[in-house]
Amino acid sequence: MDFEELALIEPLLRAVAEEGYVEATPIQAQAIPPILAGRDVMGCARTGTGKTAAFALPILQHLFDCPAEGRKRPIRSLVLSPTRELAAQIGESFSVYGRFTKVRAVTMFGGVSQVPQVEALRGGVDVLVATPGRLLDLIQQGHVSLDRIEVFVLDEADRMLDMGFIPDIRRIARMLPRKRQTLFFSATLPDNIVSLAESLVSDPVSVAVDPPASTVDLIEQGVCFVEKEQKVDLLLTFLRNRSLDRVLVFSRTKHGADKIVRKLKQGGVHSLSLHGDKSQNARTNALEQFKSGVARVLVATDIASRGLDVDDVSLVVNFDVPVEPEVYVHRIGRTGRAGAQGMAVLFCALDERAGLIAVERLIGRNLMRMEGHPFQSHYPLPLPTDLKKGKGAVPFERPKRDAFGAPVRTGRVRSFRSRRRP
Repeated sequence: MDFEELALIEPLLRAVAEEGYVEATPIQAQAIPPILAGRDVMGCARTGTGKTAAFALPILQHLFDCPAEGRKRPIRSLVLSPTRELAAQIGESFSVYGRFTKVRAVTMFGGVSQVPQVEALRGGVDVLVATPGRLLDLIQQGHVSLDRIEVFVLDEADRMLDMGFIPDIRRIARMLPRKRQTLFFSATLPDNIVSLAESLVSDPVSVAVDPPASTVDLIEQGVCFVEKEQKVDLLLTFLRNRSLDRVLVFSRTKHGADKIVRKLKQGGVHSLSLHGDKSQNARTNALEQFKSGVARVLVATDIASRGLDVDDVSLVVNFDVPVEPEVYVHRIGRTGRAGAQGMAVLFCALDERAGLIAVERLIGRNLMRMEGHPFQSHYPLPLPTDLKKGKGAVPFERPKRDAFGAPVRTGRVRSFRSRRRP
């Protein structure tokens, strides 16, 4: 469906056209009409499907068509985001899509001085994009009032749950007017998230464009079985492929991310880390260097598994198998965005094989076994997960030839070299 068919106003159509958008994504095509009609919406869609535009465009249209009265504009729309990076991205989207309107959006989050944010509020704000902690701080200080909110957006609700923000969300919701439009978006819908949604929305339109925990079809997904102490050596082997010009590596811990960066530096690879112990300036700088290509490799914790919008990520490496299998879906969603092809590989050590089975059961498919690399595990390799019977593994054909010239497997198994981009 073209954007022109969604009854959007000309300033918004001009903005999206300048961004090169022609056809709306499924989440946009299904969510924008009911939002324009004033309905509450409960949306389920994975990251990278255009959720931000799905709620930003109709909000901008509503604020443009119904301007606030008086000299100082009150905050009329509130968007809550779990992380600083995602909040910054959403705020930038409002500015880009609304650049031909007079709608004003301000972003606020912790980790930086609140002074510029407070100054921005004094000039009048239509849309406030915020993380829960900083928002509550400024409300307590008397800088923010939510009594004029007309549209409330809760984005990445399941991530809010993971980060322990649900009590803050409920506290903020109690400060909002009863008469409001609520837009609730989440990539997955566990029972506690459904319960939260039901307490916030009223007679919502449900929009689900992907099965929960689905993965992008264009992403080629593989697994390498490797000894834990040799994971960095395997990563360096991947990085010797110069066609992989932007690689995002996920570590389970902050300490692990910094350790990987040090090891890569010893191996001659320039990389940067991104995690919660970094200052906001350091995190912004690392992200900008990764986007610009100054740093070819970014090693991050799951703080970057959502809301990190970087074009042309060649490869996502799950250096550690995530504790929660749902996190895998969000990690690999950093590649294969906007219809592009992507690649993702998971490094699996002996004590992480149960986690691999959990991932494969969640996504309903077996990751391709990538063999023939020089750091392959010394232990017998596990068989693919039996997805139908719920058992641990099923038999598969043995390979004929391997990526490095020796005999390898065929069928479900792909050689190590076959993962390279054409």
